[in-house]
Amino acid sequence: MHIREKLAEAERTGTPAYSFEFFPPKTAQGVQNLYDRMDRMHGLGPSFIDITWGAGGRLSHLTCEMVKNAQAVHGLETCMHLTCTDMERSKVDDALKEAYNAGCTNILALRGDPPREKEKWEATEGGFRYAKDLVLYIKEQYGDHFDIGVAGYPEGCDDQSDPDLLIDHLKEKVDAGGTFVVTQMFYDVDIFLAWVNKCRAKGVMVPIVPGIMPIQTHAAFLRRANWSKCHIPEKWTQVLEPVKNDDAAVREVGKGLVAELCQKIIDAGIMHLHFYTMNLAQATRMVLDELGLTPSIETPLKQALPWRQSLGLNRRDENVRPIFWRNRNKSYVARTQDWDEFPNGRWGDSRSPAFGELDAYGIGLKGTNEQNIKLWGQPRSIKDVADVFVRYLENEVESLPWSESPITNEVDILKEDLIRLNRRGLLTLNSQPAVDGVKSTHPIYGWGPPSGYVYQKAYLELFVSPELITELVTRTERDPELTYYAVNKTGDLMTNAQSDGPNAVTWGVFPGKEIIQPTIVETISFLAWKDEAFRLGSDWARCHPASSPSRQLIDKIVETWYLVNIVHNDFHQSHAIFSLFDGLAVSGINEPIAVDGPTVEVRGDQVNGIQVNGNQVNGHKETTNGEPIPKAWKS
Repeated sequence: MHIREKLAEAERTGTPAYSFEFFPPKTAQGVQNLYDRMDRMHGLGPSFIDITWGAGGRLSHLTCEMVKNAQAVHGLETCMHLTCTDMERSKVDDALKEAYNAGCTNILALRGDPPREKEKWEATEGGFRYAKDLVLYIKEQYGDHFDIGVAGYPEGCDDQSDPDLLIDHLKEKVDAGGTFVVTQMFYDVDIFLAWVNKCRAKGVMVPIVPGIMPIQTHAAFLRRANWSKCHIPEKWTQVLEPVKNDDAAVREVGKGLVAELCQKIIDAGIMHLHFYTMNLAQATRMVLDELGLTPSIETPLKQALPWRQSLGLNRRDENVRPIFWRNRNKSYVARTQDWDEFPNGRWGDSRSPAFGELDAYGIGLKGTNEQNIKLWGQPRSIKDVADVFVRYLENEVESLPWSESPITNEVDILKEDLIRLNRRGLLTLNSQPAVDGVKSTHPIYGWGPPSGYVYQKAYLELFVSPELITELVTRTERDPELTYYAVNKTGDLMTNAQSDGPNAVTWGVFPGKEIIQPTIVETISFLAWKDEAFRLGSDWARCHPASSPSRQLIDKIVETWYLVNIVHNDFHQSHAIFSLFDGLAVSGINEPIAVDGPTVEVRGDQVNGIQVNGNQVNGHKETTNGEPIPKAWKS
């Protein structure tokens, strides 16, 4: 979707909107940390994000990669910066092609700053001298595919201190095809509003988006103000100076100052704010909270579908997915990225989707061995494993190997039932309650356009011990309202499904539309998910030393237990699915697993006296938390 359309919608409805800017980090860990932060900040509900251009070399390629990731995986409408600096025409062509193939439809065209080694900006041979030339070229090559933003400077820029002359240049960029303006940061709202009026007087009539720099620390505040040569109001200096050595106090005072600036902008009729996040979340969120703009139970984030949409190339119309990847969106996108078309309106022939291999980036277990042991401990019994799941349900652990994000409030109504199952050794991975026609604006279950109604069938997915699977299957098959699939690692499948076709477990009814069925259960995709689910269990096991109780315990679960999903097809029944498990519990749940082979003693950063902190043991990078493992285990 074009940014100008989003800006027009905010202005039409009088509803303030906002966007975030990020830049490419310099390290691989920094990139992963930023992806995680972008994922969390998606929950703040930005209209779009933009990603700055890393001029030349690796960082320019990283910009393109980040745009692709933000669009496809995180479902964030993304605007890619593109500069003239160090960019011959062929590089511009490559960047535009990558943006197009990523599904990106928005570009911020900039001249760019000179490289660090040069004092003055110079055009690259075969490149572009001015941003307006870049705008014209993009329009010439891609027509209206890209919405093209341009930069505005209320207080001058690096090599031109006359704002009036810069307005003339801005008019040229707009006349060349620029459809919106994003400004340099500023702190004096009166200067900004006066500049906007000058722009309008000179015929710049496209939307103007103010660039807002939250205050993180006093030193950074002064450094950025000096760099951009923006005026600091005297009031700001007076209230910040006394607390300048207390970062928390600076953020608190700065929150109020920046929020007041933003409110004056909104009161002046400008309904969009663009935050320069500096790849950080806290200061930006504090300002949005102060303005009352962040989503809440009273004003929930609007969702078009019950799962996060991908905005990758050809995926914008996708509206049907299997429920199994509900908590692993990135993995689903990665495993389906090579599909020629994506389900729209119906799942289609279940034999046609070919899910990608499990060795693709983003599918395996996240985090280092050390991080995962710290997160999930060193389980030595089924109860220890079950306790990890219980802690997840109680929001004491933010993720599981099968769930990348914290538990959502959608399962609150099921939480006690799920906890009881796990405490009996039935390890729950995924669930949803039955929903019988709540409004599409419901703060927890709602999705889709207003004035609609949404429905859900109760769904439960879990690992079941082989000692319980026969009884569970027998009970399930007695109830004609239940559909189930059960499969082990080797692929032995049991099911009472009448066909391989899809069973809709979520659907919505909306005025003037056909019924939408965005979440389904079906055979082929479940078997693809089965491979991934057991692989994740194996990845977890391999966080531990090869002969440790934890490794052998988790491996035993992976090798012998069943992955089961159950659908209650009567959506009026909210808790009936749990009665299936009455009286079922894993025997010996508290008993430590018997260890095969040599006893392993863990002490500090050594296993049996061998240094493991950062080194290899038995061909694997081993980690411990320093706890000794007893020498004897009961079978």
